[in-house]
Amino acid sequence: MSTGLIDGLLKLAQRKRELAAGKVLFRAGDPVRSLFLVIDGDVRLVRALPHGVQLTLQRAGAGAILAEASLFAGRYHCEAVAAERTLLAIVPLRRVEMALKEHSEFARAWTQHLSSEVQRARTHAEILSLKLVSERVDAWTALNGGTFPPRGRWRHVASEIGVTPEALYREFAKRR
Repeated sequence: MSTGLIDGLLKLAQRKRELAAGKVLFRAGDPVRSLFLVIDGDVRLVRALPHGVQLTLQRAGAGAILAEASLFAGRYHCEAVAAERTLLAIVPLRRVEMALKEHSEFARAWTQHLSSEVQRARTHAEILSLKLVSERVDAWTALNGGTFPPRGRWRHVASEIGVTPEALYREFAKRR
């Protein structure tokens, strides 16, 4: 992400907030009032699917903007949950909207960021379209530098690739 955009958002931030692992930042249906920049930690946007599995829509680590698509939405369409202790900068929407109107470099950096997020979303959709768990694991691994997170975070990967944790564990067992 653009350093200029991060710096701009940090200047616009009114306050910071810390979340413990497992704590919810917002729920589906809550009104959108702020934009969040992850300073440290990991937050996931998740949606519960009808069959009970949670699908991760976004994984936002340090330097990521959380739920930026909500900038022009009235309400959130998913839930944001801290995957670990997380520190966030909170930027009121009115400040972001004003910066987009008044500062062309900020608006350009914002546009570039959204463009890269569209590319990332398309890649995520491609992974979810794969039929086999093994194909999804291979695609996720290739997208994330060829490495897999430590065992305690595997369930997050399962959520990101749209499989149950048990299916992911079975796939890992086959690969041993």
